Formats: sequence, C-alpha cells, structure tokens
Amino acid sequence: MARTAVLGLPRVGPDRELKQALEACWAGRAGEAELLETAAGLRAAAWRRAEAAGIDVIPSGDFSLYDHVLDAAWAVDAIPERFGGPGAEGLGAYFAMARGTDDARPLGMTKWLDTNYHHLVPELADGQAFRARPEHWVAQLEQARGLGIPTRPVILGPFSLVRLAKGLSRPLEALESLVPVYADLLAALAVAGASEVQLDEPCLALDPAARELDAALEALEALAGPRAPAVCLATYFAPLDDVAIEGLAALPLGELHLDLVRGPGQLVPALRELADGEARLSLGVIDGRNVWAADLDDALARIDSATAALGSERVTVATSCSLLHVPYEAARETGIPEEVRGWLAFAAERLGELRVLAEAVEHPGRRDELLSESRARLASRRASAHANDPAVRARAGAITDADHDRAAHVEERRRAQRARLGLPELPTTTIGSFPQTDEIRAARRDLRAGRLEPAAYQRFLEERVAEVVAAQERLGLDVLVHGEPERNDMVEYFGQQLRGFTFSEHGWVQSYGSRCVKPPILHGDVSRPAPMTVPWWRYAQSLTVRPMKAMLTGPVTILQWSFVRDDLPRRETCRQIALAIQDEVLDLERAGAAIVQVDEAALREGLPLRRAEQDDYLRWAVDCFRLTTAPVRDETQVHTHMCYSDFNGIMDHIARLDADVLSIEASRSGMGVLDAFAEVDYPGEVGPGVYDIHSPRVPSADEIERLLELAEERIGRDRLWVNPDCGLKTRGWSEAEAALANMVEAAGRRRARTPAAA
Repeated sequence: MARTAVLGLPRVGPDRELKQALEACWAGRAGEAELLETAAGLRAAAWRRAEAAGIDVIPSGDFSLYDHVLDAAWAVDAIPERFGGPGAEGLGAYFAMARGTDDARPLGMTKWLDTNYHHLVPELADGQAFRARPEHWVAQLEQARGLGIPTRPVILGPFSLVRLAKGLSRPLEALESLVPVYADLLAALAVAGASEVQLDEPCLALDPAARELDAALEALEALAGPRAPAVCLATYFAPLDDVAIEGLAALPLGELHLDLVRGPGQLVPALRELADGEARLSLGVIDGRNVWAADLDDALARIDSATAALGSERVTVATSCSLLHVPYEAARETGIPEEVRGWLAFAAERLGELRVLAEAVEHPGRRDELLSESRARLASRRASAHANDPAVRARAGAITDADHDRAAHVEERRRAQRARLGLPELPTTTIGSFPQTDEIRAARRDLRAGRLEPAAYQRFLEERVAEVVAAQERLGLDVLVHGEPERNDMVEYFGQQLRGFTFSEHGWVQSYGSRCVKPPILHGDVSRPAPMTVPWWRYAQSLTVRPMKAMLTGPVTILQWSFVRDDLPRRETCRQIALAIQDEVLDLERAGAAIVQVDEAALREGLPLRRAEQDDYLRWAVDCFRLTTAPVRDETQVHTHMCYSDFNGIMDHIARLDADVLSIEASRSGMGVLDAFAEVDYPGEVGPGVYDIHSPRVPSADEIERLLELAEERIGRDRLWVNPDCGLKTRGWSEAEAALANMVEAAGRRRARTPAAA
C-alpha cells in the first residue's frame, strides 16, 4: 500500500518555545542544558504528533537550534578560522557562526531559495579538507528511537551545500571532496540504525549546467552505495527538467521525491523513467508552503496515476517540502472567522490530509465519504463574499500601461527634489524602524488584554515617537523616520488595515534563528478602507523641521510575506494590493510628505527558481511597484528598500522600478553587491547599507568610512546615501545609537574630503 511521509516538521514550538529558550541562553538567563532540554521536548512532541496522525515516515535531524544549512556546514567541519576553525566544538562556536562576536562578523545570510526563511551562507575554500561529524543526526535518531518512534534522518545534500556556499572558484572539486565525507555521515547513520536517509537537493531544480548535473548525479550515485541506508533524494520548490529526472531515475535510489504542488508537470516523465525500476516515487501533493486546505480530489488524481504505473507499494504520499514554513495548528485560531478558518490547513491539518489520502487510496469505495469535508470546504470558498469583491476586480481590470509611468524622467525629478529638500551630500537616514523594546511589546500586550485603554496606548506611542525623533536630531541624521513603534510587523500592520486579510494568534513560523514571524492570511480581494499611516506621519513631522520619511510596505513584499490565496493568480492579487498602497501614497503626499519610502524587501525573494519563468515575474512585480508610485508629483521623492540584495542578472528590472532612491543591504559583502550596478547605467540614487543590523556588534566609524569609500568608487558621491542595512527593530537602543553615531561621524568625515581627495 502507499505510505505517507513528511519531509520536515516545524521546530520553533507552538508558542515559540525555542525562541524563548535561545534568547534566554544568549542573554545568560539560562544555561545550555536548559536550551537543549527545551529542544528535546519540542522534537519529542513533534514526533509524537506525526505518529498519532498515522504518518509512516517521520523526519529527524531536521530540527535545528538555528539553521539546517549551518548544521550541514558544521557536520562537514566547514568552520571558518575566525570561529575556531575545523574541529571547533560547542554551542559557543556554533552560535558565533550565526550571530558573530565582537571580533568576528557572522556568516552571511540569505533567503532559503524563494521562501521567507533565511539560511546562513557556508564559507568554503578551494582545496579545503572536510571531515564527517554526524552527531547532530545520530543524537536525534537515537532520541526518537528511545521514544519508540522510527525516523528518517534529513540532511542537506552535498550538491546543494556547495551551490549555496560562497568562496569557491572550483565548486565541483569541492563537491568531489565532500562525497567521501557524506558517505561517512550516511555510514554512521546506518550503524546507528537508520534504514533510510533523506538527502535534500533542492538546488537540482536551479537549472544546473550539464556539467553540474553530471557531477551531482555522479556524487549521488556514489552515496547510494552498499554502506549507506536507502537514499530518498528530495527536491522541492521548483520542477526538475526531463534530463534531471532521467538521470536521477537511473541512480540506485531508494526513493525520489518531487514537489508536485510547484511542478505538477514532472509526474508524467517521472513515471515514464521509473516504470522499469525499483525505486519509490514520493509525491509531494500536500503543500508545505501555504495554508489552504488541499483539493484532495486533485491530489488523488495524481496518486492514482502513480499507483497505476508503479503499484501502490512503490508510492509515497507526502508533503511537497518541509512543514517548517507553516504554523502548527489552525484549530487553535479561534479569532479567525469560522468560515475562513475552515479553509485553512496548518501543519497538524496537513498531517490529517495525508492520512485521508492514504485511506482513500487503500479504500477506493469510501472516497466520497472520506472527501466530503474537503469538497464542502472548496465549494464554500469559491462562493464566499469573504473571497470576492466585484468593485476591486473592476478597478484592477481597468489598469492601463500608462498607469505605471511617472510623468518626468529621474534626472528632472532629482532637480525638483533637491530644490525642495536642501539635503547635504551623503545624506544620512535609517531604513525605518527603531528598537521594539520590551516596554513597547508589553504595552501592546496590555492593550490586547484590556489592561491599557486605547487612549493611553496612543499617548504611550506618541511619547515613543517623540523619543525617536529627538534621538535622531541629537545624532545629527539628515532625513528622519518616526521609528514605527505602532507596528508589530511591516506586513501584518498593513494587512490589519486592508480588506481581504485575516490574522492568526498562534501562526508563528521561523524566519531565522530566534526570529519568528506571523504572516497575514490573504484570503480575499484587497482594498484600503481608510488611511493607514497618515496620522502618524503628521504627528512625527510636527516634531521636527527636518524631512520625515513616510514608511510603507510595497505590494510585492506584502504578497510574498503573506500566506497568499491560491484561487487567483498571484499577479492579480499583487495588483490589487498595489492599488491599495497607491491610495496611501497619494494621501501622504496630500498631507505634505516630501519623501515616501515603499519597501520591497521581498522583490528578489519572489524570483522563480527556474530561469524561464523569471522575466515574466519581474515584469509584473516591477509593474506593481510602479503602480503604487506613478501618480506622485515630480518633487515627491520615492525611496524603496531591498535587503539580502543580489541583483546579478536582474539590474535592468531594478532600474525599471524607477525609484528615486534605492537602499540595499551591502555591508556583509563589503560593498561587493554594488558591482552589479556596473551592468547598467543605473539612473537613481543609492543607499548601500554600511553596517549589519542582524548582528549585535557595533562597527567603528573607521570601518564605516572604509565602506563609504568603496561605495563612492562604485556609485559616485553625488548619488550616494548613507544608511544601515535594514531596520533597527531587532536591536537594542544602546547598539542602535552607538552604530548610528559612528555612521554619522563617518559620513561627516567623507564630506570633509573633497571628491578629488577622497
């Protein structure tokens, strides 16, 4: 019979227990023993939940104290010298790689392919020696066995580890060096009792060149040998092409997993190539990336095709990817409208969907009974007023090409804006948020609990805004922000004021390390009933004569960082959001805002993994950004911000945003990201981040000045702004003020140098 499998489970805890344990350990309020005890308890609870749901293949080793890519680098002893080098031991070295120290910058961080999860970037070197350190997986395998639960260890594969790393000029040589080390890892797991191991190779879907694919297949063939447990090769987030499927099907794998949510077209060639073999085919038919209850009839149609071709004993019914990306349990969300809650499936409900599918395969005569609830959900959603607003559809349908264009060229706008603003060269600013202190979070909790009256909460927030404005004036910043104390999250804050969104109370997912987010649930057509930020901007601007930036989140980022409806094309939903944000931009301009920042932190993140799909996405995504800002006057300066910036190959699209000022993350790359601006004659102004806000370390004025010098060489002082990499909400006030003071000092030093002498 067909078996069920989960590729990975959530790990932060239903109530963010891992976050709390990590931060207590880092702050010295608890020891490592308490952290490890919490982690063990969370793993045990997750395994028991999957076992109770009847899941046949339960993962282990996917649980991480910080990041699974970091775990893979640690497991092959790829530890840079600044953290102790190869052989370093202990959580101190492990967390130093993730968070840095006073003397050592952390590993770089970027998005996990096209998700909103962030992974650390391994640093490898040509000719580097590796060795196997399997303790992470062996310990979790043994813990689960002690509970009477057999599990399948999950390891990031060697091809993806090399592909995601930096520092290699000959990555395929490093892959060759890693193969015997991975063989040792698998052998150690076999000795520890693992009968199967899941090797995750999502990078096989990233259009590998023929030489890369051949090297990856050769490596995987070597690993699927007699010393190893059966290898389940897992790919996800994008479809494999026919050549890759053919190559993988020829390997002695125990199982091949395909993401049929993102790539349903893979099924036919996979069945053809696997028909005469013995390997199982794992069908990723339950979406691990989104929260909408599955169309089980559609999933069963794919399962039926597979069982007809291979036999049910060679079929696994699985999630498309790890459930790391979804919250724990929708049934807890009593604050969501009952009808909408019925459309949702978080991790617990995903396990239930797998069980129903397995029963439907086993008992075809009971399918109508088993699928009746699923069918009723889908019918309710299609007809519901919660999902459909004819007025919004009509407005979006009336958009023309001209609605995306500003009236004047960027050079003409620059002259008008400089005359209005009167800023010095190398103007200093921040990205938007200031520290979200314990006091702010406590006030927000008290408001929700009814312990603080709304009027008192308003006064409290106004005091915080006044403090932020005064601090910026004291520091000498040129363009100020209000600090965003009223915003719990840069997407949730706006979603709460837009129609078409709903919000969970417990829907936390991991973003990186101890950082968790609670994505809005975008279930219907989007519109803006009333101004969202104008009163806060007016109040903040009344406190200063310096320009006050108005801060908005852009349509692509709101789309990308929400759980987006799957019953409408994403571009259509994004266009609806763009029109709602456009309404806010125009209201801010009418209120007197001279600078409006529309953040698109997730523009690059949303890029499809397959190159053939990227231009189409970038066209409509950039058009949606342009739609938000096109109607403003020439003298209104439009800023946008992007973090984790990798613009190689897409600079034409970045230029087409037509923003007046683009601020980007640049410090971890030592301004190397600016090399991409040489690809095009970039017309706008640029604010490359001069220090990393994800680390607690405070850079010196000398360090920042060196970065500014590098930026001037690439961009030119006349078009350069000075700002941190990102917002400051996760930092403490002492760190933020010290770093900003050094930033302002460094900018002043550069101004004192004439460009010729610089």
